[in-house]
Amino acid sequence: QVPLVESGGGLVQAGGSLRLSCAASERTFSDYAVGWFRQAPGKEREFVAAARWIDTGTYYADSVKGRFTISGDNAKNTVYLQMDSLKPEDTAVYYCAVGTSKILFPVSTSRVGSWGQGTQVTVSS
Repeated sequence: QVPLVESGGGLVQAGGSLRLSCAASERTFSDYAVGWFRQAPGKEREFVAAARWIDTGTYYADSVKGRFTISGDNAKNTVYLQMDSLKPEDTAVYYCAVGTSKILFPVSTSRVGSWGQGTQVTVSS
């Protein structure tokens, strides 16, 4: 388990943007693939986006493709999720995740080794 600290959530109108940050206390993101998940009230936690540094590959859920961008700064041990063209259905608690592999994208909770504490994103219509 690696301590992860998230920030950047908040309230935004539909069509707006937010950027989430996830900082690790130690070198982590260059050793493992990372991802973002979200969980809306009454729903299961779902995959949003993932990245791996071995080939700078990224992978997105269909629901956010073209609107969200995952990126990272290894020097700062920080991963970002830029969210544009937000929709009310994007409202959820967003969680940063560190995977269990350098190669496999953490696209399911079973592939996650560490979680952030979560940050609330609310999109009003």
